[in-house]
Formats: sequence, C-alpha cells, structure tokens
Amino acid sequence: MSVILGINSNHAGSSASVVVDGIPVAAIAEERLNRIKYFAGFPALSITRCLEIAGLNLSDVEHVAVGRDSSANLHKKLEFAIRNPAKLLNLASIRRKSKAFDDLETMIADHCGVDKASFRFKQHNVEHHLAHTASAYFASEWEHSAGITIDGSGDFVSCLFTECEGNEIRPIRKVFVPHSLGTFYTAVCQFIGYGKYGDEGKVMGLAPLGEDTYRDFFERAVIPTEKGFDLNPDYFLPFGANQGMEINENGEMIVHRLYSDLFIKTFGEPRERHSEITKRDEDISFGLQRVFEDRYMHLLRLLHKEVPVTRVSMAGGCALNSVANGKLLTETPFRETCIQPAAGDDGLALGAALYVSNSVLKEGVRWKMENSYLGDEYSDDEIRNEIAKYDLEFQELTRDELLERTSEEIKNGMVVGWFQGRMEWGPRALGNRSILAHPGFPNMKDILNARIKHREAFRPFAPSVLAERQTDLFEHDHPSPFMLHVYKIKPEWRERLSAVNHVDDTGRLQTVSRTENPLYYDLITAFDRKTGIPVILNTSFNENEPIVCKPSEAIECYLRTRMDVLVIGSFFFKKPDAGETK
Repeated sequence: MSVILGINSNHAGSSASVVVDGIPVAAIAEERLNRIKYFAGFPALSITRCLEIAGLNLSDVEHVAVGRDSSANLHKKLEFAIRNPAKLLNLASIRRKSKAFDDLETMIADHCGVDKASFRFKQHNVEHHLAHTASAYFASEWEHSAGITIDGSGDFVSCLFTECEGNEIRPIRKVFVPHSLGTFYTAVCQFIGYGKYGDEGKVMGLAPLGEDTYRDFFERAVIPTEKGFDLNPDYFLPFGANQGMEINENGEMIVHRLYSDLFIKTFGEPRERHSEITKRDEDISFGLQRVFEDRYMHLLRLLHKEVPVTRVSMAGGCALNSVANGKLLTETPFRETCIQPAAGDDGLALGAALYVSNSVLKEGVRWKMENSYLGDEYSDDEIRNEIAKYDLEFQELTRDELLERTSEEIKNGMVVGWFQGRMEWGPRALGNRSILAHPGFPNMKDILNARIKHREAFRPFAPSVLAERQTDLFEHDHPSPFMLHVYKIKPEWRERLSAVNHVDDTGRLQTVSRTENPLYYDLITAFDRKTGIPVILNTSFNENEPIVCKPSEAIECYLRTRMDVLVIGSFFFKKPDAGETK
C-alpha cells in the first residue's frame, strides 16, 4: 500500500490530504478545524484528521508532498536581487524561513505531538504552480489537455502554461513576479475597501453594478504582451520581499498596501472598509473585472496557440473567478474546463500529493474527481450524542420523511440549515454543509442577509440545479458541479429565480447529479415536484466564520441566528417561532 501525505503549510489556505494507492481518501483545510479563516500556519489538525479518516498513522506514511519548492526559479530570484540590492537581506530571510521545511520530520513531530523515530517517509517538494496544475489535471479523466495556473504568486511565479499528457505535466511558459493578475485584482480591491485576504470574490459580485467609466485607466494597468502580460509599475508599490503579504502570529494572512498613489491622484481617497459604497467604487470594480477578464482570455488564447486542444485544466486563486470561467467557454477556443473545487492555495496539498503519485512514483492509477466530499463525516450516533448536550426538541426521521419535511419547509419560505454526509473540499458549500432556501420566495435574499448572513446587498446567492435541467434554465450547457462558472439565466426563469438572479441576470450555479450527491439531488427533486422549480438556493452554512465542520458548530449557528429549521443527519429541528419576522 502506498500512502502519500500532501501538505500546504506556512501559506494561505493551510491544508492536508491523504492519497492511498493513487486515490485521495481525505482532504481538509485547516481553517475548518481551528476556525481561523484562511489560516496560513502549519496544518497539524488537518494532518491528524485526514490520517484518522484514512485509518492510518504518521508511521504509515511513505511520502510527504509539500506544495512549495524554495529551490525553484532561483535564477529569477537572483536577477531580482541584483536589480534590487536593498531587498537582498529580505529575500535571504524568506529563504531561511523556507528552509524550515528541510527538517520537515521535526516540524511534523513537534506540531502533531508524535515521535519522529517512527517516521519513514521521503519528502518531495513540488513547485507551487506544478502542484496547482496537478490538482486539476490529475483530478480529470483526460489523457491530454492544456494547463494554466494564475494567482498572486508562489515560488516567484504568478502564471504557468503547461501541456498535460498521460502522467506528465510539461511547463511551457512562466510569468514571474512582480507581474501578477492576482496582485492587480487584490490591489484594486484594497483601494475600494476590500483589503482582507479573500475579499476578491465580493468585488466580483459588485462589478455588474458599475459602468465602464474608467476604461483608459484600467487598460494601462495591465499590458498584454506576446508572452503574457506586464503590470504597469506606476500603478503599484515596488515589489517587496514579502510579496505584499505576511502571516501574523495567529496564522492569519495580512495583506499590505499594494496600490500606488496614482490611484489616489486619479480617484481621490480610498474607501474605508464598511463605509458607503459609491458610484465611483462600483465603476472601479467594473473596470477591474473587465480588464481582468480581458487579460484572462488573452492568456488562454496564447496557451491555446501552444497547446491547440479544446480541454484546459485550471487552478490558482484566479481560477475561482467564476464569471471569467463562464465566459472563457465562448470567448476562447477551449470548450471544456477541469477546475477542482479547492482551486486556491488550499488545493496545493491535494495537488502536490497527486503530482507525486502520478509524475514521480508513476503509480499508474488515474483518479477522476466525481464529487467534492473528502472531509469529515459524522454518524447518527455521534450526532445524537452531541444533540444530548442541548435542551432542544427534535424528530428523528426516515430518509423519505426527511426529504418530504425539508422540501415542504423550503417551499413555505423557511431558512434551513442542512448538515449531511462528508464535508466539502474547497471554499464552496455544495450541499452537505449548506443553508438552503426557496430561490424565488419574495425577498428571500433580504431575509437571509437580515437573519443570518449579514452580507452586502449586492452579493448574489447561488442556485443548485438538477444537472439534467441546466439547459432549461441557463444559457450554457457546460456542467458546473463545484460552483465555478457563472452563466446567464434564461429570461423566462429570472423572476421565478429572483433570489439567485444577480443584477446582470446571471447565476453562479452548482449542477447536481444523483451520482454526485444522491440525498441533495433527491431533495431538489422533491422541491421541484412541489413547486415546478428544479433549483434550491444554496449558501454556506456559517455566520461570518469558516463553514461549520462539526455537529456542535451547526447547532450553535442554528441557535444564535434566526435560522428556522436545522436538518442534521436524520434529525429534524424547527424553532417554535419559525418564519416570523423579528
């Protein structure tokens, strides 16, 4: 038996995975367990829990794959140091921190509380963008595809073109820092008051409210070239050794200012976080997203010239831009995408492990990701023991009763917490750790925001749609099982899907098949029978925190919010005042 432990550590999205005989059996982001959003420290809890799920110990691990390689791209780092001698000491400091992984045995032993004398693993450092590519390509059944990864940066690279064939990933071209579409997006987000790590998705939702007022300004910010693109240095502060980010003592990502004074000279003072969003801010977000999409498509067209196929494997934080992903299918020569749900840096743990299995060990086992459910799972007995700690009335229902009661409550406008099966891998709730609601109930979007989510009014909620009904409701047929594509909603459905229809008549859909998630599929089917709508509104089960992982976290969220119903395993809870306006 071959056992590979994958790790993303000391980087945003700290995580772990376990791959046994070429097949992933568990993958979890550390934030789900320690409750620190985008945690960037060591994934001790994830390592321990993934091994527990696999029924293994650290002594069983034969290979540890780390999604970073400090020795990669040394020539570019040296070039940068020579041109910027003031940064030489800072780069040396980063190199020293990276070399901590040279003693990975001690690091794992100290953080996980085990004796390293029992270890027998071989360490593999996989370059950041290779691990990203592997997380997508080796999650597909394809034998040949183009590959592209785009993000802020990793191992001194912000974009990698590859050709993926068989068990090999062949690098073709790299874009090196400081040139980075991720940096561009984050810098503009900062200026309009969204400066926390991970805020970029919010601004993607704001963009359709704006107009193309600042076209000339944004066109000059990112210059397309024959090999990729360049950032205009006038727009950004000089590239620093920490690449604009650092990790604080709590393992949280801190993003330093990236934009230059040119923004202030052009637009005035930056928006303060939580202050009113003005027309200027909407138009800036529109300009940002438009230019991002244009350069995204430019990179994909360049890639297609190098690898003229119709399939593309995609990863990196920028691959979470679901609006761009929906458009690339009609604006580039690519017709199929493979993007696994943890496309950001949390996915490095899985990607590094899959790279070692396929490209290093050549195990000859090809895994296709059929669903995202690689996390924790709790039995009804475990859930019952947790419920006993609370003074709550509940009913234990059969499967059919559960589906009937839950679909009826959603039909009647109740807000339902839905906690079932194994937790999702990646940042999206995909029907196992979800809050569910009627997608066309009057004012449902406002109800969810007022009662639970407390999000900005412009941010859309997502529709989960029966896979076979996708083309009845949406203007594209490419599946989106991991909620990573945005498509136009057909005109005749927009009013009936008012709570998930964004201002530009789009939806970030999740297509649901019965093979992927039988229980969730059957729930949507039951709701469809009652309403004629094959869609349920789906948002993450949380309240300004990482998505719930444990039954106790689901119960606590249910109790402290104005959620009406909780369905956890076979157990059904409903508040006496459910549905009442408070």
